[in-house]
Amino acid sequence: MDMELIDRWRELAGPHAEALGRDLIARYAEPHRKYHTTAHLEAVLAHVDALAPHADNPDLVRLAAWFHDAVYDPRRGDNEERSARLAERALPEMGLPPEEVAAVARLVRLTVTHAPEPSDADGAVLCDADLAILAAPPDLYAAYAAAVREEYAFVPDDAFRAGRAAVLRSLLDLPAIFRVSGAEAAARANIREELDRL
Repeated sequence: MDMELIDRWRELAGPHAEALGRDLIARYAEPHRKYHTTAHLEAVLAHVDALAPHADNPDLVRLAAWFHDAVYDPRRGDNEERSARLAERALPEMGLPPEEVAAVARLVRLTVTHAPEPSDADGAVLCDADLAILAAPPDLYAAYAAAVREEYAFVPDDAFRAGRAAVLRSLLDLPAIFRVSGAEAAARANIREELDRL
């Protein structure tokens, strides 16, 4: 068990919710995951911490970060919805009020499109944190792209190239990939290079 992560969870959710934290960490440690792992969770949480001054409700954004890839099966297209439903089931048991549970679930669902409304500060922080890898140095970006391919090893090359290219183009089509962090140019350069390689 990743003790640094469980400590972070305890600090956020309280010791009474430790069993839920351990369940979430176990989910991110599932063997079929190659990119959507505990390392990704740690990176997203670190980015949320860095961007927290831009959020209206930073702790709710942190909870959404914990849940955003809690359910991850690369063979399905409804992982974000299933992750949001998990949050809706689990967070009331932690004592979170209904409006905060709804806010966390909304943020998790937002990671389908990564397109928060201009007034959505919490959504902007979560989406920027989730997509931060896109602006990483080229070697780290290449490792991310390779890990995503591993997660989809069951998909034939031609179909993977077509699907991945569609995802990358949808990111380039966003008016802005990032709303609060200033790494737009690096992300767009990395995405274009990956598209060229596909």
